Amino acid sequence: MSTQLKTKMTAAHAIVECIKREGIQKVFCVPGESYLPLLDALYDEPSIDLVSARHEGGASFMAEGYAKASHKPGVVLATRGVGAANLSIGVHTAYQDSTPMVVFLGQVHSKFRGREGFQEVDLDQFFKPISKWAVEVKDPERMPEIVGRAFRIARSGRPGPVVVSLPEDVLPVETEMHFGPEITIPKPSPSKEEIILVENILQEAQKPLIIAGGGVKLSQAEEELVCFAEKLQIPVMSAFRRHDAFPNNHDLYVGHLGLGTPKRILETVKEADVILALGTRLSEVTTQDYSLLSAEQKLIHIDIEQDVIGKVYPPDLGIIADMKQALEALVEVELTSLWPSWAEESRLRYVGVSSLEVTDKDVINKHVIQALVEMLPKDALITNDAGNFAGWLHGFYPFTEKNTYVGPTSGAMGYGLPAAIGAKLAVPNQTVVSLSGDGGFMMTFQELETAVREKVPVIALVFNNNSYGTIRMHQEMHYPERVIGTDLGVVSFRVLANGVGAEGYTVFTIDEFRNALTQALTSGLPTVIEIMTDVENISVTSTISSLRG
Repeated sequence: MSTQLKTKMTAAHAIVECIKREGIQKVFCVPGESYLPLLDALYDEPSIDLVSARHEGGASFMAEGYAKASHKPGVVLATRGVGAANLSIGVHTAYQDSTPMVVFLGQVHSKFRGREGFQEVDLDQFFKPISKWAVEVKDPERMPEIVGRAFRIARSGRPGPVVVSLPEDVLPVETEMHFGPEITIPKPSPSKEEIILVENILQEAQKPLIIAGGGVKLSQAEEELVCFAEKLQIPVMSAFRRHDAFPNNHDLYVGHLGLGTPKRILETVKEADVILALGTRLSEVTTQDYSLLSAEQKLIHIDIEQDVIGKVYPPDLGIIADMKQALEALVEVELTSLWPSWAEESRLRYVGVSSLEVTDKDVINKHVIQALVEMLPKDALITNDAGNFAGWLHGFYPFTEKNTYVGPTSGAMGYGLPAAIGAKLAVPNQTVVSLSGDGGFMMTFQELETAVREKVPVIALVFNNNSYGTIRMHQEMHYPERVIGTDLGVVSFRVLANGVGAEGYTVFTIDEFRNALTQALTSGLPTVIEIMTDVENISVTSTISSLRG
């Protein structure tokens, strides 16, 4: 109770005090007149840096990437209905990715509400389907209470976004504010009875398999997962875009369940008789359109959110628990039989389809991944956009350290660059590299100027095939040779980069790429490396000609 605070200040200053109490050092925004008092209050707080983006969508992606890399809630500000609509893509990404985020939105004056005022939208209703909680603050003296609750909800259980609507007449009001104690987040543990039930199921298992999801990363339980898997010799797969939940170079790592997962890896899942789903919602992509698991398999589903358990597959055993607490309890399980042979067999399948040996016959995309593996520091953090180019990253780049991957399970285009900026601001001592296609990169390219202005030395790789490649692939699969809407014009990303003060390179060969990457790693400047690719090589396993054939 000693941490409670009672003082007189404006509602805007109360918001800043709540952000400060969370230990958040970066706040992202596109400024707006509807929340000028909040901007002015941030001016008075030296411990918080305000990063002004070029587009609200970019700002929300930055906040989401910052949250993932910092293990703190991302905070983003925007104005009324127009700014809110623009940043909603980042809110949706945070919702699907279970990323803690608090969104503060300026709202029209309370007296104008309901009259279709300038840029008026019912913001709490607008965001309700894609947020954990959406609320409008109508009483200035309740600001600490509601904002504190917003941060608590964003961080508790399955984390996610919370949206707070701020009528412009509420923010400048000065009144006595009451701040509660420091927020603590519940971390439930499995009961002894539940651990015994897990032990009983595993005792009868012939081929158990762990699917590790974002809950492992969110609870920072990577080491505990390694200890548990090693003790029982159970192979581990990562859920969609949760690559770094388990070291990929470990003998027990057996693959990533994502888009275009090789059949050999899927065979491992189908052969397993017990699935331990740890901190994963068993999404559409992870489960290959909800078709991967069968009724013959036993499912142990452990997650911190009760609504996740049984949402896709009914479990034989469902446990509500924080993943770190769960794995600390599970490591005490004692069994008479282990599964080293099954783990080795599964590992060999994975190695057989993920080898990074390249030849002159391989497309430049695969050569680029090999260069990244050889040239980047081991703790380099990778972000990526949506698109087929990511297939080479997902299939061949080994994530060997924790906290080295930030990607959108929502599949949002335009994510890679702004997420990299947010992540780099969270972990300034790590090299941060984003991978994008030309289609996605152009959606948030303007944030490169933000990186230049804020002196954020991210490295952005752009695979340019002048196409919305993923959609082109699906067109060729379903409507061969009937190409419409997917061809894009010629853009020089090198020239665009130079135009906003960043370094820019265009490369056609792997030697040119290596030279450009060497320069980027030493320049200390935001850098774009445009990699010219052929749309014919439409995916890791297909060409346009083969799809038509």
